[in-house]
Amino acid sequence: MIGSYIKTSSRNLIRNKLFSFINIVGLAISMSVGLLLIAFVLDLLSYDKFHKNGERIYRITSVLNANREKKPSGSGQSRSGQSRPGSKFATTSIKAGKLIREKVTGIEEVAILRNDFSQDAKVGDDVLPIKGYWADPSLFRIFTFPMLEGNPETALKDPYSIVLTETAAKKLFGNQSALGKAINFDTLNYQVTGVMKDVPFFSHISFEALVSLSTAEQLSRNDKNFDKWTSMSSNYVYLRLPENADITSIQSQLDAIAKQENLAEENTKIQLELLPLYDIVVGENLRASEGGPGSVGPHMPPVVLWVLGGLALVVILSACFNYTNLSMARAMRRFKEIGLRKAIGADKSQVWQQFLIEAIMISLAALLLSFFIFLLLRPQLINLAPEMQRMVKLELSPAMVVAFIVFSVTVGVIAGFTPALFFSNVSAINAFRDVSARSVKVYRHVTLRRALVVVQYTFTLIFITTTAIGYVQYKNILAFDLGFNTGNILNIDMQGNKPDALVKELSEIPEVTALSRSLIITSVGNAWGGYMKYKDSRDSTLVMTNNVDENYLPVHEYKLIAGSNFMARPTTGAAATEVIVNQQFLKRFNIGVNDPEKAIGEKVTFSNFKGTRQMTIVGVMKDFHYGKVDNLIGPVAFMAWTPEDRAVINAKIQSSDMPATMAKIESVWKKIDRVHPLEAKFYDQEIEEAYSEFSTMIKIIGFLSLLAISIASMGLFAMVVFTTETRLKEISIRKVMGASSGNLIFLLSRGFLVQLSVSALIALPITYLFFENLVLTNFPYHTPVQVAELFVGLLAVLLIAFLMIGSQTIKAAKKNPAEVLKSD
Repeated sequence: MIGSYIKTSSRNLIRNKLFSFINIVGLAISMSVGLLLIAFVLDLLSYDKFHKNGERIYRITSVLNANREKKPSGSGQSRSGQSRPGSKFATTSIKAGKLIREKVTGIEEVAILRNDFSQDAKVGDDVLPIKGYWADPSLFRIFTFPMLEGNPETALKDPYSIVLTETAAKKLFGNQSALGKAINFDTLNYQVTGVMKDVPFFSHISFEALVSLSTAEQLSRNDKNFDKWTSMSSNYVYLRLPENADITSIQSQLDAIAKQENLAEENTKIQLELLPLYDIVVGENLRASEGGPGSVGPHMPPVVLWVLGGLALVVILSACFNYTNLSMARAMRRFKEIGLRKAIGADKSQVWQQFLIEAIMISLAALLLSFFIFLLLRPQLINLAPEMQRMVKLELSPAMVVAFIVFSVTVGVIAGFTPALFFSNVSAINAFRDVSARSVKVYRHVTLRRALVVVQYTFTLIFITTTAIGYVQYKNILAFDLGFNTGNILNIDMQGNKPDALVKELSEIPEVTALSRSLIITSVGNAWGGYMKYKDSRDSTLVMTNNVDENYLPVHEYKLIAGSNFMARPTTGAAATEVIVNQQFLKRFNIGVNDPEKAIGEKVTFSNFKGTRQMTIVGVMKDFHYGKVDNLIGPVAFMAWTPEDRAVINAKIQSSDMPATMAKIESVWKKIDRVHPLEAKFYDQEIEEAYSEFSTMIKIIGFLSLLAISIASMGLFAMVVFTTETRLKEISIRKVMGASSGNLIFLLSRGFLVQLSVSALIALPITYLFFENLVLTNFPYHTPVQVAELFVGLLAVLLIAFLMIGSQTIKAAKKNPAEVLKSD
């Protein structure tokens, strides 16, 4: 029976070559998007699955509640903006890890990881950078990182012990055994106590080396904040629980530890929570820690997967609508076939199976084509953004192949369900009466085919309009007036080197017209802050800061509205007592709001993790965007850069041959640092990269828009061809009666244009409200949506429709009426 169905379906597909081609190509294009999404999701779900007992591994999450009216204990700087009450952080303190190990029952293992080991390894005359973590021995008992040489139980026990990955060991020692060898880091010798296999790609933790945590404890023995309860920077705590562990009991013990430790903290309260290992990569987006990095490794919020899945589903449904429309349109030609099958005894289920198998065959044929499209699109998706290259591979696996086949069959069932249901319910008598698909109503005067066309083009218009509005808004963001100049400014990260020598060398390059130093680069998402208060007030506020030298304001063309630039050149942070503030700072503390000159000479108290010092306001600058443009402008203070600070050199460049100038700068850098490659980017490039997630999303939606309009246009073309064929005699009669080509085009296009108009009336208001009420509310400085952005998609669709309808109508009108009507 199934063989008979397949033969019959094959004959129908061959007999209707055009419709079969459009269905297969349309489904293939849309299914290639589904294949990409399936591969993407399977890759994300593969993270950390190589660990034995991974389902029993958890990481500790810190929930910080800091009183923003007073200086919190043990912190006061941030690279990602100020913390809010209830902010969740991926990091926690070393003390928390030790207390959990000592006091919490029902846990098999506890491992502490510290993420700030990045030094230059010296072996003989070779110096190479090495990055990794400080870790304690239990790390190897929790995670499955196979050791090639050395004992995993003792490799990280003693101070100044280091475990290398296989690749790092070869990089440092070549083909020699690294075990027992010495590596010099900053005048100290470390012994290689183990060599492990390279960390798999799908691991949220990636490193070249692990250094014993006891080493970090020795090096930081004079740092009173190293193992403080509130020192969350860079520390990660992992647990392995026994089978059938009582999560509620463990959480209550964590709450008890937090309650006890928080008693000693006046302003900062920290709660501890359990986060499953498999929820780290695809899960809640945790904030960066105060003064440290955020969640290690790649991360993808589940909402992004839902959005991408929804967009892919719309494109796939568009192709399914094409199949349904064309199947229903061809219904009149297949009614007699159905009547004969039912007359000789076929029941509903057999007719239903026939049409469903036909749809599945088309879907499987489309799968072969979509797989080749998938191979073409895969590198494009991976190279869409740097984060993609570090996150997924999209390589074929047995699970992926099975998922592709199941997906193809599912698409076939979805596409063929409505036609199969419709044809199976047609009686033999009605089939010979030539009842058409136009009798299938979903509402009064609305046929199923018309409803599907309206839905299909509504989604298509939403796609196109969203792309147009998103692109315009993205370009407006990049061109937004930040309040200072970023043109032709090259930011060079000194990577721990002292900047004076490089500044001297750069100043001798003719194309470098000005130089300045800064601690961080603002307006790209970086931030640094501390708490400030005015006079003797108990009220303090978190203020975003940057440490800059006296050349920084002129180089970037900041606008001083009162006072002057920095006068002193302090050599230590404690000696930096001058501060330049913005207008929002004055409003926050009510200092000379209407007359900024009155703020000059006023004293403020600044507190951060280094201590507290009194500072004098020497200048007031016009407000500018310290953070991204989706952040409101808040209080900002610039303090004097000192040699103690991390350095970024800001070089103003005027050059007619930028590649040659960059080669000069590269040559100068190699004189200063032969180990590390030059890390330099133009300010405008950094700003563009800061909004890369927006450009990536616009590219994805734009690509899906192209697919949606292509699929919809193929469907429209097929419908126009079918309509023209069925009305060929009518067209010939009208032509004989004197109708012009324009009249005929209007006659055939009227129904389609009405359906497109209905789609526009639905799609355009929805898109406008979506942006104005949901998306753009996150950007307080956005530009309003323009009418042209809304109608660009509609005009594109109408143009394509006119071209298709016009071409087929003119083709039909050119036929000789006598040849068409001679059989009647």
